[in-house]
Amino acid sequence: MKVNMLKDSLVELDARRRAKAILDEGTYRELLDPFAEMESPHLEKQGIVPESDDGVVIAKGRINCEAAVVISIEANFQGGGIGEVSGAKIAGTLELALRNNMNGERVYPVLLFDTGGVRLQEANYGLLSIAEISSAIVALRQYVPVVGLVPGKIGVFGGMSITAGLCTSLLMTKEGRIGLNGPEVIEQEAGIEELDAQDRRKIWNTIGGEQRVATGLAERLVKDDIPSIKEAVHNTFKTDLHEAPRSAQVEGFSSLINSFDPADDIQPYNVRGKWGRIIKGETFSYNNNRKPSQQHDQYGRGYTWFKALADLEEVTQKSAVPSVLCSDNQIGDSNTRIITIVPDAYSKFYRARNGEVGLEQGWSIARYIHQAIDEDKYREKRAIVAIIDVPSQAYGYKEELLGLHQACAAAVDAYATARMAGHPVVSLIVGNAISGAFLSHGLQSNRLLAFDDEKVNVHVMSKSSAARITRRTIDELEVATKRVPAMAYDIKSFEKLGALDDLISGLDFDNPTSKDVEIVLDKLQESIQDIQASGSDLSKRLTSNKSDEHGRTASLKVREMLRELW
Repeated sequence: MKVNMLKDSLVELDARRRAKAILDEGTYRELLDPFAEMESPHLEKQGIVPESDDGVVIAKGRINCEAAVVISIEANFQGGGIGEVSGAKIAGTLELALRNNMNGERVYPVLLFDTGGVRLQEANYGLLSIAEISSAIVALRQYVPVVGLVPGKIGVFGGMSITAGLCTSLLMTKEGRIGLNGPEVIEQEAGIEELDAQDRRKIWNTIGGEQRVATGLAERLVKDDIPSIKEAVHNTFKTDLHEAPRSAQVEGFSSLINSFDPADDIQPYNVRGKWGRIIKGETFSYNNNRKPSQQHDQYGRGYTWFKALADLEEVTQKSAVPSVLCSDNQIGDSNTRIITIVPDAYSKFYRARNGEVGLEQGWSIARYIHQAIDEDKYREKRAIVAIIDVPSQAYGYKEELLGLHQACAAAVDAYATARMAGHPVVSLIVGNAISGAFLSHGLQSNRLLAFDDEKVNVHVMSKSSAARITRRTIDELEVATKRVPAMAYDIKSFEKLGALDDLISGLDFDNPTSKDVEIVLDKLQESIQDIQASGSDLSKRLTSNKSDEHGRTASLKVREMLRELW
């Protein structure tokens, strides 16, 4: 019995054999296999031996006679981390599948997740790649179901958990796990009192496959049996595309999050609906002194520039989340919705009190953007401006339990959907743009603008956590950033990657004058007009003439090679 179980196990296989097991016998054809020698150009500089497939297997074939492409991530190389080449393989494949489906040539995309998220040794390359993967999934879902499978081993964490949250259908084994922050990262950032990374039972009861399916954060639990998994994958091809995917079910999930009252110590039997299953034996304890906070003028650059660019008298508070501000204004000739996130010292989710993107913030962003999409369906599409000063996503046990990755996916989905519907989307980075917070609030924009200032930082993770996970000292990490600008935190290094459209200098960033505000408004207006005259996708980031030798060369080469082999 045990032999048969191991023989039919998908979890036990590596990425290449997983892809072969999913596809019909004799139909497997790998694209950019190891003999193509498309390795990461950034690892050897750091003393790391690269892999010739960069840890991602792309295979075309058939599943129960239906044309499919399988993207399988190898957990045994760099923890399944996504860098420039691996990210470009995934995004480029989805983009080609989108082209086929748009032309009436049905091909079903299947993603086999086994990844810790961004590869920290390539940091901001990974962030850009995950944004492009997310964009392609949202676009593809209009034509064909996008299927995700979390078999086991590592699971799916970091920014890649957001991409999983965007899939039309997500399948998990009992051994699978999904969460935005891995247990080790939560312990590092928030302390062992928040979550003990060694408490395996609690971790699986929080983010494991059974719990995620029971709470609606995944569609189906499948046993680790290749024939059963293959049949389950094929069944998802019949999904009704008119049904809203999880990441677009804003009102339903928002009401569940809002149902947690900070005045209660929430016990299992207090919780309405199926959420009761996930907290059996757990007690929630919130700070009960929550009051609406209106002291936003103390809350840093996000609010400073929101106040400068928006009409405070028109601020909408329909979401009842004080940390998410939204206002409709004119920028030049364009109607514009401006959104920012500010700290809320009284948030019931105490890990999201300093401007982080948490559960409430992700779903609130999604609500504001979908509201604009619905209202503008038959009229001029207003522009959307995201003002960005986000220190990180929330690092908390409760956030992971209630699906932080899904809240972030909702924000990503909303921004991408708005962009594809014809709304010009511009991001203005005025402070920190870190990790899943930046992926959720900013990286789906048509254009990225930033202030040229030392307080502006872009990255995947805090330096202390990045050092721990890459097994380096902070000094060694700083040395590595000199060789690989994608690992650096400063905005000038980020500019070298070619994603920024403008770096704004010479202003008083903390106390802007009326002239400073006019300069920024002019920059935003130029960006909106440029978007209106061009396309709605993210391809401009790949061909920016602002990048130097550290730009997206490998990303472009991977896509070119994939097109030739497709």
